[in-house]
Amino acid sequence: MSIFLDPELWSSTITLTIPIAFAALGGVISERAGVINIALEGKMLIGAFAAVAVDAGTGSVWLGVLAALVAGALTGALHGWATVYLRANHFIAGMAITILAAGITGFLFNSIYGPTGTPGTTASIPVVHIPLVKDIPFVGKIVSGHQVLVYAFFAFAVLVQFALFRTPIGLRLRSVGEFPKAADSAGVRVLLLKFGAVCAAGALAGLGGADISIGILNRFNPDMVAGRGYIALAAMIFGAWKPWGSFGASLLFGFASALSFQLQGVSNLSRNILLMLPYAMTILALAGIVGRTTPPAADGELYDPGR
Repeated sequence: MSIFLDPELWSSTITLTIPIAFAALGGVISERAGVINIALEGKMLIGAFAAVAVDAGTGSVWLGVLAALVAGALTGALHGWATVYLRANHFIAGMAITILAAGITGFLFNSIYGPTGTPGTTASIPVVHIPLVKDIPFVGKIVSGHQVLVYAFFAFAVLVQFALFRTPIGLRLRSVGEFPKAADSAGVRVLLLKFGAVCAAGALAGLGGADISIGILNRFNPDMVAGRGYIALAAMIFGAWKPWGSFGASLLFGFASALSFQLQGVSNLSRNILLMLPYAMTILALAGIVGRTTPPAADGELYDPGR
């Protein structure tokens, strides 16, 4: 029980939640527009590599973050072109993007860095210590002392929540994901909105990848995303396709990850079994909510405005 009274557990929970939450937030945007986003894993991986490569090459961590955002958006554009304009099956296109991302990043990693790996001197995203809050016993150690992208996520979440449910563009985007034919009849540019939503989802997933590579680990390796994109997809479903709901679900999975690391120091269980904890929780969570949450009505629909 002493583990649960350790602020390090809860601080680690927040740290490990944010990469998943960024990708889940992107998934909310994409699927609210009717595009199933199985490709979140690949977009996170592309963003993680772009962040490290540009950071190491320029010495600027902020250019690395920008590169992750742009690389994720471009990957999203490829995904959007395939699913929206070519009307490819969303599941097949998403898996193709993920496989492509794994192949490209693995090839570039081996070609550029080889067996030595990425430079250990790569700049990390700065940590922020919040004045006054940092001095509060217990709470200060949990809330303060995180790197900038952790706090930036909450700004993005507020922005997406407001845009989706309080603005005309959000209403149009949600209508595209529910009844695209009706939206088209009302003059909404359905395909363009879908494409833009997938690009935005890619950008956010790319930031999630950057959070891992230059925010947490300060390096890149080809398997570093380790299924977090799929966990983000589960968090989005568990959160009922809503920004704060997806964050709450991401927090649950982040806690499972943090707990698995903490237990390694005090438990006799195999390390491999403990590392399975967040993935097992994902399966159990999805098993418990299948059929109880309702996706956007046209999610996954191959819309053809000419028909």
